[in-house]
Amino acid sequence: MRRARSSFGDGLPGGPDKRALWFYLALGLVAIWLATTCIHRIGPQERGIVTFFGSFSRTLTPGIGITLPEPLESVKVIDVEEIRTIDIGSTGESGKLVLTGDQNIINLAYSVRWNISRPELYVFQIADTDQTIGEVAESAMRAVLATVTLNDAMGAGRTTIEEQVRGRMQEILDGYRAGVRVQGVAIKQADPPEAVNDAFKEVSAAQQTAQTYLNQARAYAQQLTARAQGEAAAFDKVYGQYKLAPEVTRRRMYYETMEQVLAGVDKTIVEANGVTPYLPLSEVARRAPAQPRPEAEAAQ
Repeated sequence: MRRARSSFGDGLPGGPDKRALWFYLALGLVAIWLATTCIHRIGPQERGIVTFFGSFSRTLTPGIGITLPEPLESVKVIDVEEIRTIDIGSTGESGKLVLTGDQNIINLAYSVRWNISRPELYVFQIADTDQTIGEVAESAMRAVLATVTLNDAMGAGRTTIEEQVRGRMQEILDGYRAGVRVQGVAIKQADPPEAVNDAFKEVSAAQQTAQTYLNQARAYAQQLTARAQGEAAAFDKVYGQYKLAPEVTRRRMYYETMEQVLAGVDKTIVEANGVTPYLPLSEVARRAPAQPRPEAEAAQ
C-alpha cells in the first residue's frame, strides 16, 4: 500500500485527490475539444467544406459529419440555397451609361440574383466573388445591348435582354469555375441620359398618339368590313329569292326603293283620265319662303 501511495505522489502538495481531479479535468477538456472539432451538424440548405491542412478534402452533405480534430481537418459551413443580390448602378442620374446597337446611350440600373451551386469551387476558385460577378454582369449587359435598339431596351424587349444577359453570365462564370448559379437579372431602370430625357419623353408621347390613331383606324376598318359582310350576306339572300321569282322580286325591290325615297320629300299626286285634283293653295303658300315687304325695303 505504501508503495502504491508513493507511486501516486503521496509526498506532493494536494495529495492524490488533487492529481485525480486534474486528470479528469484534462480528460473532459479533450473530450469537449474532440466533440466540437470532430462532430459537425450540417443543415438541409448547407454544405460543409473539409480541408486537410488547408487543402480541399471532401464535402459534407446535410446530416452529422465526422472529421479529424483540428488542426488536422477543418470545416467551413456554407449556405448554398441563400439567394444573394448584387445591385449595379442606382436608380437616378448615377446609373450605368451603356451604348445600344443603334448608337444611342441608355442609363441602366439592374440587379443580379445568384446562389452557390458548387461550394468547393466557390471557396477556392475566386477570391472576391461579388466583385467578379458584378464585372461579369456589366460585360454581359454591354455585349447584349450592343445588339438591340434603344426602343427594345426601354420597352417590351427588356425580358429578352434579361434572359440573354443571364445566359451569357452563366457561360462566363462556368468558364471561370466560379461554382455559382445566376438565378436572374432584373432591369430596374432603362432611361435615356438626363440631358435628353425631355426630348425622349416627347417622342414617346408622339409615338403613343400615333399608335392610338392606328388602333382607331383598325377598329373603323373592322366595322366597315363587318358591315360590308352583312350587306353581302343580305344580297345573297335577295339574289336567291330573285332566282326563284325574278318578276315578283324586281317589283318588290322597286316598291321598297320608291317608298324609301319618297318618304322624306313633299309630293303631289295627280290622277289621270281627266280628273282634276284638288290643289291646296293655302298649304303651298305656307310652305313657300316669305317675301320681304316693300315698306321694309324702303326702311332699309
